[in-house]
Amino acid sequence: MTAPRVDAAYEVERLLRFALQKRLLESFDVAFARNALLETLRLPEPHEGPMPEEALSDPYEPLSRLADYAAAEGLLEADTFTHRDLFETRLMGFLTPRPSEVVREFRGILSAEGVEAATDRFYAMSIDSAYIRMDRIRKNLYWRTTTDFGELEITVNLTKPEKDPREIALLKTAPAVAYPKCLLCADNVGYPGRLNHPARQNLRVLPLAIGGEDWHFQYSPYVYYNEHCIVLHGRHVPMQISDKTFDRLFDFLDQFPHYFIGSNADLPIVGGSILNHDHFQGGRHVFPEERAPLTRTFANPAFPDVRAGLVRWPMSVVRLSSPNRAQLHAAASAMLAAWRGYSDESVGVLAFTGDTPHNTITPIARRKPDGAYELDLVLRNNRTSDEHPEGIFHPHRELHHVKKENIGLIEVMGLAVLPGRLKDELGGIAALLTGRTADRGWVTDEAHPLHKHAEWIRRLLAAHGTSLGEAEAERLLQDEVGRIFLNVLTHAGVFKQDAQGQAAFAAFLQSIGYR
Repeated sequence: MTAPRVDAAYEVERLLRFALQKRLLESFDVAFARNALLETLRLPEPHEGPMPEEALSDPYEPLSRLADYAAAEGLLEADTFTHRDLFETRLMGFLTPRPSEVVREFRGILSAEGVEAATDRFYAMSIDSAYIRMDRIRKNLYWRTTTDFGELEITVNLTKPEKDPREIALLKTAPAVAYPKCLLCADNVGYPGRLNHPARQNLRVLPLAIGGEDWHFQYSPYVYYNEHCIVLHGRHVPMQISDKTFDRLFDFLDQFPHYFIGSNADLPIVGGSILNHDHFQGGRHVFPEERAPLTRTFANPAFPDVRAGLVRWPMSVVRLSSPNRAQLHAAASAMLAAWRGYSDESVGVLAFTGDTPHNTITPIARRKPDGAYELDLVLRNNRTSDEHPEGIFHPHRELHHVKKENIGLIEVMGLAVLPGRLKDELGGIAALLTGRTADRGWVTDEAHPLHKHAEWIRRLLAAHGTSLGEAEAERLLQDEVGRIFLNVLTHAGVFKQDAQGQAAFAAFLQSIGYR
């Protein structure tokens, strides 16, 4: 049965109405935006008939219908997810305010109503312009698992579908392009995208001055948590954790005290996925790590206004807090310098192999209600060994069936971002636990999607059988994944939570004057 023909001109008017209602456009902009949309869709004239009264909450329905029209009319190279996404983003680019207008509005709200109102508006605009695709983000799985270290947060990332075979074929003949240099460069603003680089006509960034340098502020298109933002260097320079890092973190907090901010580590294995462009991540969310209590407190006479403590967390976290920014900066810089060169062979911590450094930190900063600064320094080490070639302080291979990627800032704070493959794989395991299937292909067939979980499945079936209810099986698997994530964090901790590890942790602080 042939799908009904899309009235593209009508859908254009629906998009324009949405943009007016959400203050993406002003009335004087409508004719300009309409003509740009008509030209792109190769429509000779606009819709002239009546339009029903409606208040769309998002633009996704008319966007999808216009992509259907474009596919039917041969306006797309191929009817794939990526080609449709490139086209829909191009359309929204015509409705998104110009970069200078966004900056002007932000500064106006900042001056009149304060920073929270200004970020509220900028975040809403980033959603309304379909830069943040909430329709896709809502598909992510999310749950919490109670552990001995508090509730951990788990999300399975479903925002990116698997590559279409047609896209893979087209990529083989696509020309190599080195612009923009990476996904974080400000050159992405307005970029039309390509098969292996997302379109960003609806991306807008704000200029920031932090640490005496030009930086930019934007929201992440994937928003793994509330108001997930990225603060990126104005130049394409590599990640580097140094004493300048703390100035930048504190400068950001002085301007955005309602947000936290942190950085991935700057070494392979323990760093994030993008090490070639210096950046931070922040937002308005309280992570499990922030809620974790101190197990022991310390003081250092060199920094009398700074309170230090060990955080009860599976990774190795020193929490420094002080109302005195300068003194906190000095304490953090001293600790970073000491950790860079610190070794303790009794717990496998070696600062260097030859000239290759291994020690770094993942820093996380926030302002407390009383105005004090709080800085968590998560100690990291990226050594490898024959037993653990991916990393000694990295998820070990027995956990790779669930999580094998680097443990970056977001995971460090207690939110697991797990691969989308797990949705179907967990569903397959649930089918075994409920008796909906007796398929045993996973036992011996290495190509079977559940084979990587074989040892785990055997243990689950031995403990719980094949007669669980659907909800019971789902909850069991969620808790199991949560416990695996706890083990991931434990593997990444350089000083373990046992007596030997905590004594070694305290010894590090004592070696730099903390008592």
